Amino acid sequence: MSTRARGLAPGWGWLDSDSLRRLELRLQEGLRRARITGTPALASVTATVDPAVDPTAVAVASRRAEEPWFCLEQPDREGSAVAAIGCVRALDARGAGRFDHVARRFSALTAAALADAPDGPPGSGLIAVGGFAFAADGGSSARWEGFAPASMIIPQVSLARRGERVTLSVNVEIAADDTIEDLRARVGARLDSLRSVPLPLLDPAPAGHYRVLSPIPPSHYEEAVARAVQRIRGGELEKIVLARDVEVHAPVEHDVGAVLGLLREAFPSCYVFAVGRGDAAFVAASPELLVRREGQRASTVALAGSARRSADPAIDDHLGEQLLQSDKDREENAIVVRQIARALRPHAVWVTAAPEPALVRVANIQHLATPIRAQLTAPLSAIELAGILHPTPAVGGEPLGVVEKLIPALEGLDRGWYAGTMGWSDATGDGEFCVALRCALLRGRLATLYAGGGIVRDSDPVAELAETEVKLGALLPVLSG
Repeated sequence: MSTRARGLAPGWGWLDSDSLRRLELRLQEGLRRARITGTPALASVTATVDPAVDPTAVAVASRRAEEPWFCLEQPDREGSAVAAIGCVRALDARGAGRFDHVARRFSALTAAALADAPDGPPGSGLIAVGGFAFAADGGSSARWEGFAPASMIIPQVSLARRGERVTLSVNVEIAADDTIEDLRARVGARLDSLRSVPLPLLDPAPAGHYRVLSPIPPSHYEEAVARAVQRIRGGELEKIVLARDVEVHAPVEHDVGAVLGLLREAFPSCYVFAVGRGDAAFVAASPELLVRREGQRASTVALAGSARRSADPAIDDHLGEQLLQSDKDREENAIVVRQIARALRPHAVWVTAAPEPALVRVANIQHLATPIRAQLTAPLSAIELAGILHPTPAVGGEPLGVVEKLIPALEGLDRGWYAGTMGWSDATGDGEFCVALRCALLRGRLATLYAGGGIVRDSDPVAELAETEVKLGALLPVLSG
């Protein structure tokens, strides 16, 4: 049956003839099921598209006002990218069991879905995308309106890229009172709205002035660090991560597409992401992987211990060597390694960590990083693994039961999705989640930036404040003109 015979709109040109045939059959079967059961059915199809298509740019250019959208890429890893727009089904939750709740709902939906098996770059096919706040009920302040403690979506359209291969997936929810004609028109209109254009450029000289403010004085952060060190030396805890926020008031609305373009150019080894909810977008260039699940293998990295960079290669190498030899930073990293390994062992045949941390360098900062791998005993999904590992001591502390109550008391702010986790999972349970660091919440003319540091026995309040300034330096130049 030809495309013209089925009366499909021009936008269906994103799909090849074989994908169109599969989708037509799935729409018919989905409608049959929905009318028999009285519950909606989910249909999906995936097609290979032009390798020149930029998933993030398509999402930025094609998203509709107020609809949820998502992108996550790591340019240095063969151009790895996943992007999505629209929402077929929202998977929201709150409380201590929010990861498992979302994982169960997504698993049930994919088990019943009429969809292609994942066959393409990671992130191809029927996926869920989104994120989780740092705390079980985080993001309750007005600043984080629209960002639930757990918020993942099955998108209307998603794209995935790795190397020279790019795929597009379209998902449709089919109700009993739908008609084939309505379904074709709805999906065709969505595809017809997709635009493949470059990301916008940042205005180099906007009219007006930027104002950078600290809602809580920097001295408060130093005092919080001092109090934390006292508690650590008193034996109450081993480590705690404390954060602070900075606001950038711009003369014009922050352009999230232009910000993403600059971040992926400046930080190609990082996870550059954006999660859109309503009129806001949460963006970052994070150096930290929380977990990657590929079949029965899980990979993660203990990232803790930081130092600044220098434009002088000799000084930069010296700073890196100092970091590698720093007892304070190595202790901070070792605490994270031990906790991650302890969390994974009940679910793994084996867990192995590199014997020594290595340096991970990004544009403005360098870190100690220890890769960790595990062979899973049971097919836990990426979402479930993220729940097992979050929060690591790299963003929370140790022991968690003590620090999760102490963090808000010392910081005096609602972290929301800062230090939470963002990512995706496919229908097989494979997926990838990063930690939300070097990040900012953009809403109109206001950008709120977050940065923190790990506090241990030998931490110095002045040095810890300076470290947050270095970390804020990832986004501050981009957002403050």
